[in-house]
Amino acid sequence: MPRLRLHNNHTRKSEDFVPLDPSHVRMYVCGPTVYDRAHIGNARAEVVFDVLARLLRALYPRVTYVRNITDVDDKINKRAADEGRSIGEVTATTLANFHADMAAMGSIPPDVEPRATEHIGEMISLIEKLIASGNAYPAEGHVLFSVGSFADYGKLSGRSPDDLLAGARVDVAPYKRDAGDFVLWKPSSPDLPGWDSPWGRGRPGWHIECSAMSWRYLGESFDIHGGGDDLLFPHHENELAQSVCAFPGSQFARVWVHNGMLTINGQKMSKSLGNFLTVQQVLAMAPAEAARMLLLRAQYSQTLDFSEAALGECKRDLDRFYRALERTPAEPAANVPISVMDALCDDLNTPLAFSAMHALADAAMAGNAEAASGLLAAGHLLGLLMHSPADWFRGGDDSAEIDALVQARIDARKARDFKGADAIRAQLDARGIQLEDGPTGTIWRRS
Repeated sequence: MPRLRLHNNHTRKSEDFVPLDPSHVRMYVCGPTVYDRAHIGNARAEVVFDVLARLLRALYPRVTYVRNITDVDDKINKRAADEGRSIGEVTATTLANFHADMAAMGSIPPDVEPRATEHIGEMISLIEKLIASGNAYPAEGHVLFSVGSFADYGKLSGRSPDDLLAGARVDVAPYKRDAGDFVLWKPSSPDLPGWDSPWGRGRPGWHIECSAMSWRYLGESFDIHGGGDDLLFPHHENELAQSVCAFPGSQFARVWVHNGMLTINGQKMSKSLGNFLTVQQVLAMAPAEAARMLLLRAQYSQTLDFSEAALGECKRDLDRFYRALERTPAEPAANVPISVMDALCDDLNTPLAFSAMHALADAAMAGNAEAASGLLAAGHLLGLLMHSPADWFRGGDDSAEIDALVQARIDARKARDFKGADAIRAQLDARGIQLEDGPTGTIWRRS
């Protein structure tokens, strides 16, 4: 079995992955803040870390994958106020939509999905530790982390103190000892969510939430921390600082893995540009597996461009794989072919893995049953090829109607009504339905 290598953003090097406990790999990934429908850029992170979790499970006997839900946040409060809905209604609806979208994208749920509002006690406990150690201080109902108390602050993101201050969009407040200090706890007015604490009724800052939930389920030190590269600073920098200060001698996360951002037609995705696409909108454009394949088309750490043309190319690639499996039916192999495993173990090199799958498809088209089995196993590891070829090519709510039209064409040909048969074929062609007449009858597939 090949050894997994990952690019560790903490060391800025590609390294052999050596888990703290080879019998139990532990990974934490920052999940959604549930105030709005997931967009296709959000889905990239979920799909990338779903593949990493699948790969880890193929390599190690036990994996615990934790992905949090941020359900207390000022963005949620604003959305509820703007729409005249309760905070609970906003978070419940958004979370249900998120789960539905990720299931449609083929992602397996994480082993643990903690909600921030259910772990306030752990957050208060961490904040108390940081105050006791001199790394945090209370001020006017707030508690702030003292950035100057942690000598290694900035090393994860590779930023200088001046860069850190410029990039933090810091809130210059009179109760701060230093402009770069960040909030661990803040007071809540009566109309906002709040919990009793030693510093008064309030709510947590964003960064302390992930430190508390990763500690609760994975311990003081664990193997992998993941998320989008837009979280590297300040979120992940702050998580690391507060966690290692709360638990001196701990590593927090050994390996930091970040996926790159997604652009649309070469432009940054933005509502103001009118190119903001939700997962729901993308799934109306193409099958979910095509969207998933597109999100894996570039190596995870690189910027990925989304376009309808690229989505169509992924659909055609999947058509080719499914045709190979249709030509040579197979069950998935017990082991994923080494060509695919080598690619994925090389820092999740999914483009190389797809290249290896095309070679397997070539062999399967020629009748090689072993290649077909390997292709299917490789697809399943990537969350692809989960349909039968018949369902892929013929599935849909209108399948019964299409079957009836195909039969009507067959009947017309038997009656030598070739004009009627040609008209039905043209009608089906206009709907993207391709017919193949063969010695065993007529089959149809979607183009």
